[in-house]
Amino acid sequence: MATRRMTVAQAVVEFLGNQYTVDDAGGPEYRARLFPGMFGIFGHGNVAGVGQALKQAQVRDPALMPYYQGRNEQAMVHQAVGYARHTRRRATYAVTSSIGPGATNMLTGAALATTNRLPVLLLPPTLSPPAPPTRCCSSWSGPRPTTSPSMTLSVPSPATLTGWSAPSSSFRRFSPDCGC
Repeated sequence: MATRRMTVAQAVVEFLGNQYTVDDAGGPEYRARLFPGMFGIFGHGNVAGVGQALKQAQVRDPALMPYYQGRNEQAMVHQAVGYARHTRRRATYAVTSSIGPGATNMLTGAALATTNRLPVLLLPPTLSPPAPPTRCCSSWSGPRPTTSPSMTLSVPSPATLTGWSAPSSSFRRFSPDCGC
């Protein structure tokens, strides 16, 4: 077998596309894909990784991980939860969004999935380091937030599979020094 070089996002998309649920309790064997596709709204934080990996996977094998563009992050998670409920927890969709209010909207769906013990895979965007200070007196001089929706989604729970994000300690804090 030849070694293939892949990015983490390419490996994740290929891995998810090759996961199956097998159940033979009480009848004929049931075998179906665990993740039949992915919902997403691409933007800052996920387009260069997951978006590129999905596009490359669809060029190579269109049935591996179909992508469905959503319009609202909360609705995408609710669709994935509804599909998991419909398939009796045997399959679900992966959901990704960009940094911003959309990642916060995914929290409602994650809470619903956790409450009802339904599987859903949420791939939140990664955090970007805070912007360096500018040399103007109108720049924000207060403390920067230390948590984000991505970090909230990265807390593991028994019913909700979540994505990963960098720990907040890996980012430097900038303090404006404009002398105002």
